[in-house]
Amino acid sequence: MEERTIFHRIRDKEIPADILFEDDEVLAFRDIHPKAQTHLLFIPKHFVASIADITPETVHIPGMLILKAQEFAREKGISGYRLTFHVGKEGGQEVMYLHLHFLSDQKIAS
Repeated sequence: MEERTIFHRIRDKEIPADILFEDDEVLAFRDIHPKAQTHLLFIPKHFVASIADITPETVHIPGMLILKAQEFAREKGISGYRLTFHVGKEGGQEVMYLHLHFLSDQKIAS
């Protein structure tokens, strides 16, 4: 059994989050400690703890997150952004649930 994180609880709608994108595979919400004007976290609905835990069965997930972030940027008219994965505590990963940071100096509407 996987250890439940705050992202599990957000994904399962047990706690509130400022969700800006959701489909059948991905959820994206504002980071509570933003490092840019727009700072979202894209998480897969299928749990993987970290990039370090990707398997042949889950290798598609990081690419899927990138495509969803690209789709979000296009829909919101954001032309410049950074995408970052942190891997493990030593790599700056604070929550052990795979997530993609989407950062942009362009502001989006609330």
